[in-house]
Amino acid sequence: MAQQTTDQPTQLPPATESMTLLVAAVIVHDVKAQRVALLRRGPKAKFAQGMWDLPVGKSEPGEPITETAVRELKEETSLVVSPEDLRLVHVIHGARGVEAPNGFLTVVFAALSWSGDLTNGEPDKHSEVAWVPTDAVPEQFVSTTGAALLSYLHNGPSVSLDSWTS
Repeated sequence: MAQQTTDQPTQLPPATESMTLLVAAVIVHDVKAQRVALLRRGPKAKFAQGMWDLPVGKSEPGEPITETAVRELKEETSLVVSPEDLRLVHVIHGARGVEAPNGFLTVVFAALSWSGDLTNGEPDKHSEVAWVPTDAVPEQFVSTTGAALLSYLHNGPSVSLDSWTS
């Protein structure tokens, strides 16, 4: 369970010039069958049309990141996980993104237990959802989440950077 902190001042002005978009992604990993739940971004997606991706979405104001992960997973795939069953496995820090000119932070969770059947909950955004073998992850994958997935599957680094210059 996440630890709550209360050492923050009660009110500060929003730091809108440095706001970073907060995003959650979920790797639903069926360990026994050696497969993961993926979706293919549809032709009307805001970016990466036709590319494979993890279930992923933006945090709503006032929403804990674990609730974002649970909500987005259910909306996109009909799979249901409990926030307590999410395990933090990767963090992506991007300098900029399509909807994030000031950067984004994607918190990637893994879920090893869930309920429900995998279905395409957002056919206007995704052309398909599928269980994909862990040894056959598609090459046509959104680069940031694809790297996070492969890192998770191969016990690689738990942090990745995107679009930062040295």
